[in-house]
Amino acid sequence: MEFTILKLAMCVHFMNMWCMQHDLTTKHDYKLLKLISEKPEVSQRGLASELGLSLGKTNYCLKAFIARGLVKANNFRRSDNKMAYSYLLTPKGVEEKARVTMRFFRQAESEYEMLRKELLEMKIQGFGG
Repeated sequence: MEFTILKLAMCVHFMNMWCMQHDLTTKHDYKLLKLISEKPEVSQRGLASELGLSLGKTNYCLKAFIARGLVKANNFRRSDNKMAYSYLLTPKGVEEKARVTMRFFRQAESEYEMLRKELLEMKIQGFGG
């Protein structure tokens, strides 16, 4: 019993280390570009909330996307007299979203396959019935 629990702990540790070594920004880039394309009127605070990122990190990412020509920020006035922005993907942003989407899904597929193989190996060794 102790061996299989130790093996499971090692598997979790391996996955954590593997994830830390890979470019996790692909996941954030994918989600941010997807949200902007679906909800151009969303606020930075709304983006941050949906992404699970700080407002500062979200602002930094948006500024980087704008500087790279992927996103355009349009000013408009809300009825409550505060300045607000809508965020639009540029044609270059649409192309980048397609590339990031493919990278994101390749990473997710790779992670799934690695976990599937590990679970199969654990099942063969008698862990999990």
